[in-house]
Amino acid sequence: MARSVIVSAVRTPFGKLGGALAKHSATELGAVAIRAALERAGLEPGEVEYAIMGQVLQGGAGQAPARQAAIGAGLPKEVGADTINKVCASSIRAVEIADQMIRAGDHEVIVTGGMESMTNAPYLLQRARFGYRLGDGALIDMMTHDGLTSTFDERHMVQQASFVARELGIAREDQDLWALRSHERAVRAIDEGRFAEEIVPVGDFAVDEGPRRDTSIEQLAKLKPVFDPEGTTTAGNAPGVNDGAGSVIVTSEEFARRRGLPVLATIVSQAAVADDFAYLARTPARAGALALEKAGKRIGDVRRVELNEAFSSVALHSTALLGADPEQVNVNGGAVALGHPIGASGARILGTMIYELRRNGGGLGLAAICSGGGQGDALLIEV
Repeated sequence: MARSVIVSAVRTPFGKLGGALAKHSATELGAVAIRAALERAGLEPGEVEYAIMGQVLQGGAGQAPARQAAIGAGLPKEVGADTINKVCASSIRAVEIADQMIRAGDHEVIVTGGMESMTNAPYLLQRARFGYRLGDGALIDMMTHDGLTSTFDERHMVQQASFVARELGIAREDQDLWALRSHERAVRAIDEGRFAEEIVPVGDFAVDEGPRRDTSIEQLAKLKPVFDPEGTTTAGNAPGVNDGAGSVIVTSEEFARRRGLPVLATIVSQAAVADDFAYLARTPARAGALALEKAGKRIGDVRRVELNEAFSSVALHSTALLGADPEQVNVNGGAVALGHPIGASGARILGTMIYELRRNGGGLGLAAICSGGGQGDALLIEV
């Protein structure tokens, strides 16, 4: 059975809602990331056999967003493309599917990743097609409806996070401290140029907009809980609403050897789990533990862990459940600081981890992420 390797991992900087990337569609951002990933790998567009890109907020994007991004990046029209919507896990799922395709012998070179423009998510007017006989119509925010609200219990993800944090006894102060650490680590990583290898500028925009140099525990403590007055989730210990894209090129080990491509990482194992709808806080740990089990590894064998900071409470709880050393988790900050363009975040945590391991002598890395509806995905890689 063929083994899968990663030969390129690139992302755009992440922009704030209405920020530096506001004029770009998700598919435009996806094309930027794919094009850069190919260039950095030394691959020609014609060598790509398939494309798989995640995007959550597809309303108004037009047909086949992944194919739009692929064609926009210069891939031949003969290259097929799939668009994945697994909410926050969309782009890491794209990598998992590519790994499965390569191990099955279906393809040798697959472009994967994810893209999101939360800024440009449209509003929806339901029942407008045939008019309103009586009563009112209301505009529905598609970003909130399709990306940030659980269909199963009709609660915003923040409400779910607050409920679970209270049940699990995750203190507000601990969540704020995690958020502070996320910003401090992200700012330090930016200052030391640690994101330079993974970022492709979009025009003049080259640095993530989210990290704040002036964040303090005192400022975070002053913020009121969102939705639930008795809750512990605030705008400070949750990620922002963001735009961005990332691309990861997955090939067979044999193809990379034959072409002399630089192998950034080898995919060791993958795992996907599902849980009760609200319990996002534990799904990254459950998926990560399963990926380790499949590979016959333990958390102590892993040198770096990237847990997507859907909320500070998620990172705190999954770190504890995994038994991971907190000092090895999100060493360059996470989504609370860097941002969470939902369809692209999986590609971001994977790429960030790969380059961090390469700077520090290699080894095993575990990337894990939760997603709306109570799901979780993880990839174990070796650099």
